[in-house]
Amino acid sequence: MPSSFADAESVMHRAIELAALGEGYVEPNPMVGAVLVDDSLNLIGEGHHEHFGGPHAEISAIDRAGARANGATLFVTLEPCCHQGKTGPCTKAIIDAGIRRVVIGMSDPAPHIDGGGIAALEAAGIEVEVGLLKDRARRLAAPFVKLFTTGNPYVIAKWAMTLDGKIAARTGASRWISNEASRRVVHKLRGRMDAILIGARTASVDDPLLTPRPAGQRTPTRVVLDSRAALSLDSQLVRTRDQSPVIVVASTAADAGNVHRLEQASVEVLQFAGDETATRAAQQIPGPARRPGLAQLLDELGRRQMTNVLVEGGGQLLGALFDAELVDEVHAFIAPSVVGGQNAVEPVAGIGLAEIPRLPTLLSPEIEILDGDVYIHGPIRRETHGET
Repeated sequence: MPSSFADAESVMHRAIELAALGEGYVEPNPMVGAVLVDDSLNLIGEGHHEHFGGPHAEISAIDRAGARANGATLFVTLEPCCHQGKTGPCTKAIIDAGIRRVVIGMSDPAPHIDGGGIAALEAAGIEVEVGLLKDRARRLAAPFVKLFTTGNPYVIAKWAMTLDGKIAARTGASRWISNEASRRVVHKLRGRMDAILIGARTASVDDPLLTPRPAGQRTPTRVVLDSRAALSLDSQLVRTRDQSPVIVVASTAADAGNVHRLEQASVEVLQFAGDETATRAAQQIPGPARRPGLAQLLDELGRRQMTNVLVEGGGQLLGALFDAELVDEVHAFIAPSVVGGQNAVEPVAGIGLAEIPRLPTLLSPEIEILDGDVYIHGPIRRETHGET
């Protein structure tokens, strides 16, 4: 913990660092960090939102500063709330503490805030600055923003592939492409998810467990897109349904006996119009129209306040999501091995783009080396698809 800071950006960097400590604990609330400093940028209090329903970052920082908060400057990654929720409004606590100035990373686009916190502070005579390190603040808040502005969870695509871009050999064999270090990262990633999504073929061929090991901050619901509701009762997913919930997403045309069999086994079955796994006649239809159940599923997961959803395959499912522009972030693990074969499985199928994107698909990706595997992860650059 630093005792003082060189400049304002260093203070906001610390607030962002603190905010990230809440990852996996605070959702569907946003991760938020707050730092209080005096006029010489000496630290007098800091805090972060530690768990859903708990004190907000601003309150924790004010409590730690005590009387020293009077006349101080507050740096906070997200606009302070101005409403009564599970906790009281942070704006009132800031005003009551006598804080003179508030520096905010980004405004809160949620409908119940949307500039109201800034307005309340300014009305009380507090100097407010917005936008310091806003890109980093926005990246931190992206899952929260997605859920509260669209009603849909933040979708993270993950895959492990060989150097020549294959996620399985021509026989379907895929264990193990990535090394143990990469798999540890995947388990950590799973541990902060609300749901993990796979297709029927992946469920059948790989028989995955899809649980974080060791257990993480959250217990993700395992979701299988299986149009026929044919998931085996002997699968690891069904056999461990008491440890972590399982949802099968089926077509409305699925066999009623299959649906009943799964429901009797305490597997939830959601049925949507459209075949979630069909790809034959649908190959010439644009992605968003081809798989209506994907959009319906994301709507349903959003209604359940699921903030982060990890998609672990297979290639047809990932392709459909990319075709429909439903992926928000990518985590790819590249092993230094070559499997070859024109019939080997690729990570992203679907229709694909007609041209090579003008800009990289990932925005400011991070690249790490994990005992020889290359780990690339970052949010999707929406400008690639004509957005600003």
